Amino acid sequence: MNHSVLRILRQFILPACFAIGLPVFAPAQDQAADKKNALTDQERAEAVKYFDETRRNFLDAIKGLSEAQWRYKTGPDRWSIAEVAEHIAVSEETLFNLVTQRLMQTPAASEKKEAVKGKEDVIRASIMDRSVKAQAPEMLKPTNRWATHEALVKAFNASRDKTIGYIKETQDDLRSHFYAHPVFKDLDAYQWLIFMSGHSARHTAQINEVKEAQGYPKK
Repeated sequence: MNHSVLRILRQFILPACFAIGLPVFAPAQDQAADKKNALTDQERAEAVKYFDETRRNFLDAIKGLSEAQWRYKTGPDRWSIAEVAEHIAVSEETLFNLVTQRLMQTPAASEKKEAVKGKEDVIRASIMDRSVKAQAPEMLKPTNRWATHEALVKAFNASRDKTIGYIKETQDDLRSHFYAHPVFKDLDAYQWLIFMSGHSARHTAQINEVKEAQGYPKK
């Protein structure tokens, strides 16, 4: 993991992209113990359902848009739908890598499990509060990475498919690896994945706000 990616972690904020900076840890030592404590079928099903739902809502929100609608901005300092969609797509891969390649390398701390129970539900509710705004980290800002709407959707779907596949199949002990969130304090790796899905939901709401603006093109 390079230093630029770690800078993204330190700057990510919830509900408006909360900071999730992760320090560098040595790899967890007891991998065999992790495999004995994999996610339950219910945890997998609930997470997959949430990822499917937020994907569907995002893709529905950007489906069938004209070029004028795709590029429309409510102001010079506001993102277009194209730019919000790019932010969602590039964040997918970044967050997945940060959780699976960095957070899961922290030492297991099973004694924290009881204190974080239910926080995934708090994340789902809180992340949709768009009354608080913040600037995205520089490397997650839109830069026209994908030339077309179709290319962006393809990249997003590939990242989302990989995440859902991981949730369905992983034997990693996601419930025993933690990092302290600046607002919610300790969260486990499963809860950070829930945050990842919620991030796309939050910005889908932003897309819908653009579509509801008074000057939004009718076609």
